[in-house]
Amino acid sequence: MIETERLTLFPLTYDLLLMYCRNDHSLETALKVHPGSRIISAELKEALEQTILPNVADPDQNYLYHTLWTILHRSEKQLVGDLCMVGAPNAAGEIEIGYGTYEEFRQQGFMQEAVGGIIQWAKSQAGVCSIVASTAKNNVASFRILEKNHFVKVRETEDLFHWQLVFTDKTAAV
Repeated sequence: MIETERLTLFPLTYDLLLMYCRNDHSLETALKVHPGSRIISAELKEALEQTILPNVADPDQNYLYHTLWTILHRSEKQLVGDLCMVGAPNAAGEIEIGYGTYEEFRQQGFMQEAVGGIIQWAKSQAGVCSIVASTAKNNVASFRILEKNHFVKVRETEDLFHWQLVFTDKTAAV
């Protein structure tokens, strides 16, 4: 778990991911939080089935780099969003993150705080030297989260901005 000022980032185990996928409030019951209006997009459902669940089930993988980290607002006892890493650090020591805030919790600084928490966690992990992320060019709120957490835009494509945060005091394990 990662704790920030208002939030707890909780990495979901395989069993908790199955509850997440059922989307029947069993996850909220297991975490002892209030039910919310969490929606699983088609893209996330596919990622859960094709990539996340198989990698989390693999005993040779560090599940923390493959699972969803659900974001809990502690005082409200409410899930406000999710964050994930797209696998273990690569040879350059990079991890990629993706994130989403549930509709009713947007524009309240939760994801900026959660990304800040995952940055602090990543800095303490062996072999992690930087974090990368991509945002749609028209998703201003998403790329503002990265800017406020000191990510630098490193390139762009027709539809996406690509961002990176380098930990200057670390180098990749060889």
